[in-house]
Amino acid sequence: MKLTRISILFPLLTTYLFAAQPAVYGENGVVVAHDLEACEAGIQILKAGGNAVDAAVAVSYALAVTHPQAGNIGGGGFMVIQMADGRKAAIDYREKAPASSHRDMFLDDSGRVHPVKSLRGGLASGIPGTVAGMQKALDEYGSMSRKKVMKPAIHLAQKGFEMPYDLAYSLSRLNKKAEDFPETRRVFCRDGDLYRPSEIFKQPDLAKTLKLIQRKGNMGFYSGAVADGIVRSIAAQGGIATLDDLVNYRAVLRQPIVGNYRGYEILSMPPPSSGGIALVSMLNMLELMSFDSVEWHSAEHIHRLAEVEKRAYSDRSVWLGDSDFYEVPRDKLISKAYARYRMMDYDSLMASPSDSIYPLNDSELASIELHDNESEETTHFSVVDRWGNAVSVTTTLNWSFGSYVTVQGFGFLLNNEMDDFSAKPGVPNSYGLIGNEANAIEPGKRMLSSMTPTIVSKDGQVELVVGAPGGATIITTVLQVINNTIDYEMSLQEAVNAPRFHHQWQPDVITYGPRALSLETQEALKQMGYTLERRSAYGEVNAIMRDKRYGGWIGAPDYRLSSHGAAY
Repeated sequence: MKLTRISILFPLLTTYLFAAQPAVYGENGVVVAHDLEACEAGIQILKAGGNAVDAAVAVSYALAVTHPQAGNIGGGGFMVIQMADGRKAAIDYREKAPASSHRDMFLDDSGRVHPVKSLRGGLASGIPGTVAGMQKALDEYGSMSRKKVMKPAIHLAQKGFEMPYDLAYSLSRLNKKAEDFPETRRVFCRDGDLYRPSEIFKQPDLAKTLKLIQRKGNMGFYSGAVADGIVRSIAAQGGIATLDDLVNYRAVLRQPIVGNYRGYEILSMPPPSSGGIALVSMLNMLELMSFDSVEWHSAEHIHRLAEVEKRAYSDRSVWLGDSDFYEVPRDKLISKAYARYRMMDYDSLMASPSDSIYPLNDSELASIELHDNESEETTHFSVVDRWGNAVSVTTTLNWSFGSYVTVQGFGFLLNNEMDDFSAKPGVPNSYGLIGNEANAIEPGKRMLSSMTPTIVSKDGQVELVVGAPGGATIITTVLQVINNTIDYEMSLQEAVNAPRFHHQWQPDVITYGPRALSLETQEALKQMGYTLERRSAYGEVNAIMRDKRYGGWIGAPDYRLSSHGAAY
């Protein structure tokens, strides 16, 4: 039956497959990331004998050079690790609120959320975590020195790389938007003498910073000249971060979220990411259903996924935040028993109105209002090595180019992650995700995220490494790739390139990408009570899967943003 259903997919998928970057195959190691230079940096480390963690650190630093929209040393992210010896870990290097932060810092005199302060300028920047996170990964699970794994990034910054069209275009847009940020225009836009596609882009200030980190580690970033530069640059743009905030920053080793779906182990990120809990919760609900006779992207298929998405995002709205500050009911939300309870009111024929679905099924929470503002400009990469170690990493500055604040003399942008807090619980914004007390601003707190770096295993062996950018859509994107590969037995490239859709409870709308829904499916969903809204393609899944035929690894870059893969 599944082979018959897979054959039905090709009319919808052929356009995507022909447009895609080709999958890559490697017996010894694979890296899939946004930029080819970053992929090659990782492969260089693997060929030199490094493991997947060493390569992931090299890729992360390389992306800080080649992908300034989201790759970074001035931001943060999450890393999920599964080692071949069975060790599992989640490294949290999410940014933190400065010690002088307070709950109402983005409200104006009338008590309304200021439209710009949390997005642009020094006040928007959380304390960056990437450098500490990379050092934590090397210390705990790496096999190479920091000196070796940072060499590729330093070479890229010093010698330069050929400017791809998409980066040149993004920098031309940044030049118009960053008029009030002269250092950003100097470093990335040559004061208006814009870089052109294929031109060599050198970054000597960033190379200097990377060398300091290479030589001194965390001390080369969180203290000394770089730290002084960060504080001065933030203060010059109205921010409140201090040297103490930087010195006191720590990346945290956390227990990953672990679930099980049809015999596959799901390893994902815990709070302050909402991704792992929401993903496992949705998979637990889907496991109650069989897809053997359900056509892919039929109305029945979309309905099933949309209903579990509504319930998981409803719970996310109230119960997820930084677990160091807020007691997250983690075990309950990822339990199989809770999934059965959550689906008791599921109607297989009609859509459940979102206003009838309450967080934790508690009707007293029905009046909850909207707030969250997580950007889609993030980046994800995946790495595996010849020993079977696997790393899944999602990292970001939040919005593209972050706060627009470039650290003077050091060549890197700072994040605007403070916008991911609930500036005023109960206030709606453009994305409509809900965040309340669990995600209110507090000094030293990490803001909630949807980033969902994930590793799927079976019988102790890694089978799939996956993740995506996309803000609110990250979790449902990862869900659909897993559903495509396990329930519909798609090849990895088919699963990654397949069109996608999204429901996040509020607003009560299914958004869908190009060619995701046939006209027949759209009409059937409307008859079931759904509101539909077309949007542009979203997400950039960069995934790796074990190859069952030849025993190596398949890397699948997403065609949507011209991602790349490298292997050996």
